[in-house]
Amino acid sequence: MKNIITISRQFGSGGSIIGQKVADRLGFYYCDKDMIIRTALESGTLTAEEVRYYDEKVPRKFEISQSLFDFYSEPLDERLFRAQSAAIRRVAEKGNCVIVGRNGNVVLQQFDRTLHVFISGSEYSRMRKIQEEMPGLTDEMALDRIREVDKVRNKYCRYYTKTEFGNAAWYDMCLKSSTLGYDLCADLICEAALRE
Repeated sequence: MKNIITISRQFGSGGSIIGQKVADRLGFYYCDKDMIIRTALESGTLTAEEVRYYDEKVPRKFEISQSLFDFYSEPLDERLFRAQSAAIRRVAEKGNCVIVGRNGNVVLQQFDRTLHVFISGSEYSRMRKIQEEMPGLTDEMALDRIREVDKVRNKYCRYYTKTEFGNAAWYDMCLKSSTLGYDLCADLICEAALRE
């Protein structure tokens, strides 16, 4: 049985909803962005404002005065990534968890009994999902938001993990929620997790 499940997802694909369904069905702890950030904040090296501002942004260039070896003078984004990665590992060490986002598939690649999943969806279905959550967005505004977030996630993943976001080589399972639906995606993930 796989007792650590990571879910990476395209923006608006329903990956968080699917992750919650999987956690509920398996009786696993559900850990998303808010919980990871809360755990990272407990490290005491970051403020809530810093976390909100730099979350999932690619670092700016280093300033000449910054030392690469001093944890407190490295760019905040680096500190945030390391704090979030440590938080993800702490959750995973306890097992029986579903971790959504934050490149968990790469952060936990050395862990045993893991199942790494990527959820995608058509632009149309993701656009409709975003518009449900943010009424008033035009189709163009929703598509712009989807493309912007996906672009940031791609850059973030490439910068910190040297992998390609959404590339099947980095996941055990890739599912398209717009074709399969949330419930079937959750069923397939649970079935895969329960196999030896």
